[in-house]
Amino acid sequence: MHLHQLLVVIEPHQSLQPALERAVWLARNSQAQLYLLLVEYSAALDASRFFDSALQVRARAALLEQRGTWLEELVAPLRAEGLELHLDVRWGKPPHALIEEKVAEMSPDLVLKSMAHENLLQRLLHSNSCWQLVRHCPVPLWLVQQGEWQGRNLCAALDPLHSADKPAALDHQLIRTAIGLSEQLGLQAHYLHCHAPLPRSLVFDAELVTNYEDYVTRSGAQHREAFEQLLGQYPIALPDTHLVEGFAEEALPHFVGERQIDLLLMGAIARGQLDTALIGHTAERILDSVSCDLLILKPETPGSAEEQ
Repeated sequence: MHLHQLLVVIEPHQSLQPALERAVWLARNSQAQLYLLLVEYSAALDASRFFDSALQVRARAALLEQRGTWLEELVAPLRAEGLELHLDVRWGKPPHALIEEKVAEMSPDLVLKSMAHENLLQRLLHSNSCWQLVRHCPVPLWLVQQGEWQGRNLCAALDPLHSADKPAALDHQLIRTAIGLSEQLGLQAHYLHCHAPLPRSLVFDAELVTNYEDYVTRSGAQHREAFEQLLGQYPIALPDTHLVEGFAEEALPHFVGERQIDLLLMGAIARGQLDTALIGHTAERILDSVSCDLLILKPETPGSAEEQ
């Protein structure tokens, strides 16, 4: 993964900025340029509440100027350190739409955003920005947790049998990214595949019910063979590979906590609006369960910079 231009989403009403802290850490280790985006909106300044459009424009401009001044003060120590920063303050809603607009304009190597936790109903009602970016952000998305960053271990969650309909190339993309970040940032890389046979209660085929234990054994062997074949194409040490039986939503958070993972890499693909809203990617379902940062990768497009 190239780390030349990082787009950092600033939370306008938060005293803590975990995404900025992580981006600064990355910039210090990669010499990347930081592009900070702050999206501001106030219902009190909505057009429907104003009879005087000129007054509305001045009020919005004053608010954006105020937020810009606050942002300049926030990054002053970073400028003094010598980091290259570019600031952008915009008006509008929903925030994810403005973020996607900025991404389209500059095509950053990475978008960083502080993680917000909401349940499924809140997501459907409020269009949580993290959730929407997982679905639609075309470039790698680094969602940052609050708390002290250790920067020691990363883990790539792989799906060699493509049970989640992910293309085979996405696993290779995750592995290459994990190897690159490990070398560039000094993180220990782990490679994990979670698998689970159908529970006996959901098996309706008479032959499978009769030979259920044999089915479980064959299923496990199939996953192990696919996992080993995938990783065998890369210089990855056996102790860094982990085949875990269990559903990803349960096994991944447990592994993250047990192994003290700081960054979890996952793949996501574009699906229909209704599919994703009601079911979601595994990455979305993991969002509220893991205690570490989450790096979401989408399938590369033909001829992308990563493939060159």
